[in-house]
Amino acid sequence: MLLFSVLFSVAAFAAPTNDDDKDHHHEDLTETQLGTVHFPVSCSASVQKPFTRGVALLHSFWYEEAEKEFIEIAKDDPKCAMAHWGIAMSIWHQLWNEPDAKVIARGMEEGNTAKKLAVKATPREQAFIAAITAFYSDSEKSDHKARAKAYSEAMKKVYESYPDDHEAATFYALSLLASEPHKDATFANRKQAAAILERLFAIEPDHPGVAHYLIHSYDKPQLAQLGIPAARRYAQVAPAAPHALHMPSHIFARVGLWPDDINSNLASIAATRKSAAMHMGGEGHQFHAMDFLFYAYLQSGREADARALMDEVNQMPEMNDMYGIGFDPHLATKAHFAALYPLEMRDWATAAALTPVPVPGTAEDSSGYWAKAIGAAHLHQTEEVRKDVAAIEAIHQKFVTEKKEDFAEATETDLKQAQAWLAFAE
Repeated sequence: MLLFSVLFSVAAFAAPTNDDDKDHHHEDLTETQLGTVHFPVSCSASVQKPFTRGVALLHSFWYEEAEKEFIEIAKDDPKCAMAHWGIAMSIWHQLWNEPDAKVIARGMEEGNTAKKLAVKATPREQAFIAAITAFYSDSEKSDHKARAKAYSEAMKKVYESYPDDHEAATFYALSLLASEPHKDATFANRKQAAAILERLFAIEPDHPGVAHYLIHSYDKPQLAQLGIPAARRYAQVAPAAPHALHMPSHIFARVGLWPDDINSNLASIAATRKSAAMHMGGEGHQFHAMDFLFYAYLQSGREADARALMDEVNQMPEMNDMYGIGFDPHLATKAHFAALYPLEMRDWATAAALTPVPVPGTAEDSSGYWAKAIGAAHLHQTEEVRKDVAAIEAIHQKFVTEKKEDFAEATETDLKQAQAWLAFAE
């Protein structure tokens, strides 16, 4: 299991109490802070700038703020069909998770509203709306991957119909990543997306989605070296977006650029704290950055910093759900750190004696048993390893039954490694 991972005072998350400061801070964000996007719409001229900002927020996966932006646009221009397209796009967190039934129902409602309003929209806008509606349609008859593929096929039509539209190309590239078949060793979708994005990167180096999705395209050990230019660029393009500051570390970690990895995630966590203090969404994102930071500290021989980060996280309060799938990312990070630290320190006795932290509904639910199995195997505690393998297998089978492919794949990796250590212990 490949695990990646700022020491901040909990008090720093205390937010201003002035209600006048509570909302709309995304309105203060400029092109130089979010990147350059060109997405003309036929809505009223007064909402063009907010719409462009909403798309830029989408491209940096600042979903909560993007949703707020598009909701405000719908209020300011009730006839703007593309505002509802934006809301539907904001609540589907591509590459992060599979939306549940409630989100799908809401997305379908927004898509239908957009279609009703689109009678006066441009054919281009109608095509974008048809694509997102394809994702939310027939949810009872098809699984997530089938709907993601339907969306990608619809976006391909938009891309082919409007070959000079860089937003169509960028969103189509993202759709290829979101619909990638599991365990595709050829990386066909990734390579196709990268080919589109590399062409755009040469033309629009300040576009947030282009650099961002290039990093995701190359986020595999075999491809990571190709992602270094985009990784170097993305944080410069959208320095206000916490995810933009973190994403380069996906490449830095793959190629062993640990100082860059550490700096990337320190900056991301600081940006998350700043936006959280302004009542902007996404405070749970810091834990994703901390995961990478923790791993980079350990790979750099900075065990004291890793231990201090672990202690700090253990003292932090529960946080809002980052992914929209009903779990506390803080709890998942605690489980991650507790499992990884003794293994990296070769402290087999501590690993074997772990009490796994339950994180129901996430792949981290198996990480404690994974660490225990490795620790116990080193101590030749065969029966304990066997129990840990059984626990991981039960968690994995639950995800298989629920058809949660991403979590099933992650826990399958834990299971195979634990089984290998069982063979060693035996």
